[in-house]
Amino acid sequence: MVKKNHLVPPWMRLGRARASVVKCAALGVAFGAAMLRAEVLTVATYNVENYLAVDRRIEGIYRPAYPKPEAAKQVLRAVIRGLAADVLALQEMGPPGYLEELRRDLRAEGLDYPHVALAEASDPDRHLAVISRVPFRSVRTVADLDFSYFGAREKVKRGLLEITLAAVDGDWTLFVVHLRSRHTERLDDPASALCRAGEAEAIRNHVLARFPDPATARFLILGDCNDLKDSKPLRLLARRGATPIAGLLDAADTNGETWTYVYRKEDTYTRVDHILVSRGLAAAVVGGRARIYDGPGTGGASDHRPVAVRLQFGAGRNPAPGASLSGP
Repeated sequence: MVKKNHLVPPWMRLGRARASVVKCAALGVAFGAAMLRAEVLTVATYNVENYLAVDRRIEGIYRPAYPKPEAAKQVLRAVIRGLAADVLALQEMGPPGYLEELRRDLRAEGLDYPHVALAEASDPDRHLAVISRVPFRSVRTVADLDFSYFGAREKVKRGLLEITLAAVDGDWTLFVVHLRSRHTERLDDPASALCRAGEAEAIRNHVLARFPDPATARFLILGDCNDLKDSKPLRLLARRGATPIAGLLDAADTNGETWTYVYRKEDTYTRVDHILVSRGLAAAVVGGRARIYDGPGTGGASDHRPVAVRLQFGAGRNPAPGASLSGP
């Protein structure tokens, strides 16, 4: 029997072969383009509770300038591995050596964050930082933000860490914050409420200076705000007058609980860690909300729990803003 291919002239067989190659190449290009058009990133914020040398009580013994215990570091790394964020914003990180230690130990355990940024501001001990599996387009530490406070100018203590990243459908920006704690040095500012509001307003004004039209801008504001979702600092971050700036994402853990911080001394649980999304980025929020990570080890790693959001860029995005926003 003569194979049918033998009846085809050589020039035609060559043409068909070329056509097959072209078709396969076209399919490959189309598949690659489809892959490029869709990108999902997990972005999270986590206060790692004094990842530095501070005065501590260890097993009932007072230890001055003592680093975070190794057992707590080990549990912390387990939480970060379980969280598996692509971009992770950190608060209460120590000077650069401590951040490099954390990255080194995570890398040895199979999780590499090759891209890193650390903010140096007025607080010499506790810093903002970001570790990332995706590269940064730009990094900026804004250390000169200030506000009026009892007739003087006060600096935003931890500054503001501003990072721009590239996505398949354009750039987006991360603003990492850590507002003043509730400890106060002034009797006329209980729980540092006025100071914290001043910091929030200064940060808000910077965000608006960077993005005068927040309705079309693409950014997240996230971090430890040291205040509740209906507080003045959160309202200030969310809007200026009649101008909406960013919406506070609803968040809960797998049990429906919404706390992110435990004050062990009083056994109280509150939500002070937040993620706010601009209107221009709201459509990228997968599922329309954030999540509070409650995996193994969260109770022993820090007095905070991480909050994460998944962002989908490019093809397959929500056709209209669907983020579940609450608060201010």
